[in-house]
Amino acid sequence: MPKKTYKSISEIIDKEKEFEKIRKKAKEHDVVQAFKVIFPDLANLAIAKKVEKGILFLRVENSVWRSELNFNKVKLVEKINNYFHEQLIKTIKFL
Repeated sequence: MPKKTYKSISEIIDKEKEFEKIRKKAKEHDVVQAFKVIFPDLANLAIAKKVEKGILFLRVENSVWRSELNFNKVKLVEKINNYFHEQLIKTIKFL
């Protein structure tokens, strides 16, 4: 009788094609949660609200800071993607 091999739930979720959407949503959630860790200096200025289709939505109350962050959007995106070692964010929209 052949020996059965069992996979852990985390191994199944991490590798099986059927769980790709769940993995993507989890990574998007991770970006929102990690924003304060990646950018501690912005913690009081910008709040990550959500990620949809590679777009990070940031709430910035101050229009001056919104302009400054918009000017540095490419650098912010690069830093986020470098933190996660993959391209999760394509652009940022400000709320």
